[in-house]
Amino acid sequence: MPRYRLDVAYDGSEFHGFARQPTVRTVQGEVEAALETILRVPVVTVGAGRTDAGVHARGQVMSFGVDHVLDPDRLRRSLNRMLRPEIAVTAVREVPDDFDARFSARSRRYRYQVLAAPIHDPLLRHTSWHVPEPLDPEAMEQAAIGFLGEHDFASFCRAAAGRSTVRTVLESRWETDGRLLVYWIEAHAFCHQMVRSIVGFCVDAGRGRVEPGSVAEVLARRDRAAARPIAPPQGLILWEVRYG
Repeated sequence: MPRYRLDVAYDGSEFHGFARQPTVRTVQGEVEAALETILRVPVVTVGAGRTDAGVHARGQVMSFGVDHVLDPDRLRRSLNRMLRPEIAVTAVREVPDDFDARFSARSRRYRYQVLAAPIHDPLLRHTSWHVPEPLDPEAMEQAAIGFLGEHDFASFCRAAAGRSTVRTVLESRWETDGRLLVYWIEAHAFCHQMVRSIVGFCVDAGRGRVEPGSVAEVLARRDRAAARPIAPPQGLILWEVRYG
């Protein structure tokens, strides 16, 4: 059975997240419906990572199998005609039989955008978090460094019964990109709302509300109430999924 990989970008503003749901509009649901229309058979896809309602992607990856060989370029063009303007399939390629968009992934990399300015920008409202107070980038960077390495992120994750909250963070840093403060984080995997919780903590460190050096203490408590409120979804982008 031939297998195929889709590289997908989307504006998540009007979707109830990535993962298919029976009664609401999702990215995976829209892509699978388009595939079924084009291929005239039901198609079940696997995504590299779930994103919440309002979260975007530049480099989401999906995989699926079918019982016949496809023309990747023709499929990409057909999908984009049906899915535009909110979803773009940037590449379609045939992959080995054992490729799985989720389980073959080595790491996921996210970008979060903060507009720290007295006045909001309507043109950035869907892709950034507007914070009107002044922020201290050095304090935010100090806090970010504390998340590097392997930790139990129970204080920064939404609980899921029976699932480990231990994760290994490979990259955690802030940079300035024009008017935006941008947070980069890469890990082998993430638990639910982990990135937005970390961003919320870092921004509160930048506001002077928490000590940037207290990350280890908050992690050690393993208590969701120990971390600050989570950042809103619209600033978050699944930027890249890396494979071996």
